[in-house]
Amino acid sequence: MIAVDAAARVAELRCYPVKGCAGISLPAAELTPAGLTHDRSFLVVGPEGVFRTQRRHPVLATIHPDIDAAGEVLTLRAPSREPLAVAVEVTGPRRPVELFGAPYTGIDQGSAVAEWLSDVLGHESRLVRVPPDHHRVTDGETPGTSGYADSSAVLVTSWGSWDLLNERIALRGGEPVAMARFRPNIVLSGWAEPHVEDRVRRAEVGGAELGYTKLAVRCAVTTIDQDTGERAGPEPLRTLAEYRRDPAGVTFGAKFSVTRPGKLAVGDELRVTRWAEPGPSAGSSS
Repeated sequence: MIAVDAAARVAELRCYPVKGCAGISLPAAELTPAGLTHDRSFLVVGPEGVFRTQRRHPVLATIHPDIDAAGEVLTLRAPSREPLAVAVEVTGPRRPVELFGAPYTGIDQGSAVAEWLSDVLGHESRLVRVPPDHHRVTDGETPGTSGYADSSAVLVTSWGSWDLLNERIALRGGEPVAMARFRPNIVLSGWAEPHVEDRVRRAEVGGAELGYTKLAVRCAVTTIDQDTGERAGPEPLRTLAEYRRDPAGVTFGAKFSVTRPGKLAVGDELRVTRWAEPGPSAGSSS
């Protein structure tokens, strides 16, 4: 058993209905096998079906989606544009889409939202929804599934890890970065020690259970201001590279599969039922 200084609790829950766009803060949510309900259920793609990402289109961060509980109406808002309400199509024509080189399919959401997104991004785009029979298998220590997430269904970070990062950035004379840069699903409070989430292997929260898959390797999206959609690098990647270097890249946060669906809410305790075996912690080299 690994000793920690206090129990962890859910401080924030965030869902991202449209991959790459702004998130929605939730007081409570249902955790499905594919993650928080509606998380990364929609994907913006180019004419060839390749997904749009903030890496090339940072303005995606300024698009704010909202979706009703039943998942029947998706509303998109962006600065200086009229909001658009989309009647979600779940049985319409499918088109091939590509996510990190892997082939999937998506249900096209029509010409009106395609025109709206193309105008915002300045590039021809369409919106697709994950099909009901989407059977993606994600990798990592605990296999699972997800919608259009990069990989695993749930990304977990903690305020303790964020505090250490910003302390290190400040020592370099830099400005603190917002947690939103990391686009987490669950943010934990209560652990003063940083990166405890890296060592969790199985945990219960609310009525759900999570199984660890891997550390979250961070990319250039973390250098984009999520409020303005502007590139604001080189932080946090420059500082993370000093002490969070892993063979796959620099890391912050941990990814999990959903091993038991259930409800969870802000304030729920994270009950760790299995920790990593003692030994050097990957991604924590200095």
